[in-house]
Amino acid sequence: MIVESVSIISIAIFIDLLFGDPKSKYHPTAWIGKLIAILTPVAKNQNAMFEKAGGILIITITSIIVISLLFALNVGISMITFDAISIVVSVIVSGLLLKTTIAIRGMEKHATSVLESLDEDNLAKARANLSMIVKRNTKNLDKNHVLSGVLESISENTVDGITGPLFYFSIFGLPGAFVYRVINTADSMIGYKTQLFKNIGWFAATCDTILNYIPSRLTGLVMIISAAILQNNWKESYKIMIRDGKKTESPNAGYPMAALAGALETKFEKINHYKLGDGEIILTKEHVYSALNMMKLTSILFFGIVTIPIITISSLIGWWIHA
Repeated sequence: MIVESVSIISIAIFIDLLFGDPKSKYHPTAWIGKLIAILTPVAKNQNAMFEKAGGILIITITSIIVISLLFALNVGISMITFDAISIVVSVIVSGLLLKTTIAIRGMEKHATSVLESLDEDNLAKARANLSMIVKRNTKNLDKNHVLSGVLESISENTVDGITGPLFYFSIFGLPGAFVYRVINTADSMIGYKTQLFKNIGWFAATCDTILNYIPSRLTGLVMIISAAILQNNWKESYKIMIRDGKKTESPNAGYPMAALAGALETKFEKINHYKLGDGEIILTKEHVYSALNMMKLTSILFFGIVTIPIITISSLIGWWIHA
């Protein structure tokens, strides 16, 4: 069982690094997003309590549908007569499905598109590309703050798009990774404190905060190890993570952000919200390339240092039944 589980994660990471994401119309996360978009207006209500209950139903219904589909698929594969073939098919299909919950190459693609726009001296296009990966208003950002946004997004996405799904896969198998993806997707769509979403999105935002509490801190620690291996400043990475990790509005996002800012000996700034790090705020594309390398190494190290031990221990105590 341990070999199967580790193989599934290996396949998922390998496919992601090699091919990236499929087109949106074939991507399960896009389907999850469409389902949430359909349910959200249905759950809206003039009564705040009913609307909050609607927010719970959005997550519950979407998660039940996703888990049911995974269960049906698992039953279909288990009907294959030959055990060896059944196991091989199960591992490959599970690897392909797990891949859809992570986005290493996808994050690199988004970051590179911003850099390419800046190389073309097209700041407006760079702001537009940045707006695809951050929640903040990018309309008036200068070049440094555009690059800061890219770097912050890389560090936050290392949790949301890689280590978070892997962490919950290691505990609950594919249902864990996909429920994490459901909640994270819902949080990115409706988890805002605006008048429009504050009631209907509260449950998604609360669940996302709870789910990311452990993965974000573990990711920050693994980033420090990555910094040491890549010969970045790991001591500063640790110092800044401990000092500035709590400065962001999100109780989780600040840890990997601060670890990355310290490792790169620079400073990240979200105007009127926070500053992380002690370095210069003059950023270059080399900072982004270094951050992407750190994201990739952190993903691989997290797999080896965190997920494999969890799967091993869970299997030995009889918890981990099947992915």
